[in-house]
Amino acid sequence: MKTGRPVRILAVSDQVAEALYTPHARSWLPHVDLILSCGDLPYGYLEFLMELFNVPLLYVHGNHDRPETRADGTVRAAPEGGQNVDSRVVWEQGLLIAGLEGSPRYHPEGRYQYTEGEMWLRALRLAPRLLWNRARHGRALDLLIAHAPPRGLGDGPDPAHRGFAAFRWLIRQFRPRYFLHGHQHIPRSARRALSIGSTWVINVFPYYVLEIPPSIAIEAR
Repeated sequence: MKTGRPVRILAVSDQVAEALYTPHARSWLPHVDLILSCGDLPYGYLEFLMELFNVPLLYVHGNHDRPETRADGTVRAAPEGGQNVDSRVVWEQGLLIAGLEGSPRYHPEGRYQYTEGEMWLRALRLAPRLLWNRARHGRALDLLIAHAPPRGLGDGPDPAHRGFAAFRWLIRQFRPRYFLHGHQHIPRSARRALSIGSTWVINVFPYYVLEIPPSIAIEAR
């Protein structure tokens, strides 16, 4: 149904935000259509947000994500009820959304860590579906969510926080409207949005509210 209002997305990453981890969050953020997680967050926190706002959660894992043991001894390896979009393209809220998990590899046995070559392979595996989207819908992708940033766009100088060159290639070739990431911790007062061509690259740490114009979402319905 076309409501004529923007699609409001709550994007989170890396650090629990006290302003969100409370039932009172709905008083200052009354309308959310979708939650996107860029990784490295407690699964219970993500489940709380999903229940609080009663909306879908799409996520990718960050390099610090690990299975969590509950008080009753059971183990969860992901937020229950959320949808992992790593290496996938999904259709949600009238938007084409894809994800790529993890950080650059800095430990030989690190979980959710990839060499540049490994990430190139993962990016290339997405390409056929994105080309199909372009032929079918007139555009390849609306949002790409990742844990790490693209190379040279809000990344860090050390090996663990350097961005992926493969992400820049994806942006150049498929022109998503937004690329959302975390991994790089920045003050809320810091500049968090950079542009490359027609794509906005946004660091969502620890949270960011993105409003998608209704015309964009309506095109995809």
